Amino acid sequence: MRDLIEYRAEILKALGQPTRLKIIDFLRDGERCVCEIFPAIAEEQSNTSRHLNMMLSAGVLSRRKDGLKIYYAIKHPEILEVMDIVTRIVKQDITGRHRLLKAA
Repeated sequence: MRDLIEYRAEILKALGQPTRLKIIDFLRDGERCVCEIFPAIAEEQSNTSRHLNMMLSAGVLSRRKDGLKIYYAIKHPEILEVMDIVTRIVKQDITGRHRLLKAA
């Protein structure tokens, strides 16, 4: 059985790629069809599907089929909290660097 560190690494790996971050941001407001996702993030459908499947297998997303359409959603709302924390860290870091440059 895989241990907790491996599961955590898999989730973080699933979040650690720009296209996947675009997908997470797009799904922030709720479930969306694949047919909406790939044009919204300006990526090819095959590339988008590959990233969606990777995040699905990592447990970041859930998937539902309705007829011919496939819908994806963020499986755990806590993922958005993680993204918000990372955004705050980045903004603080940028602000701190900006202050250092002004002082130099």
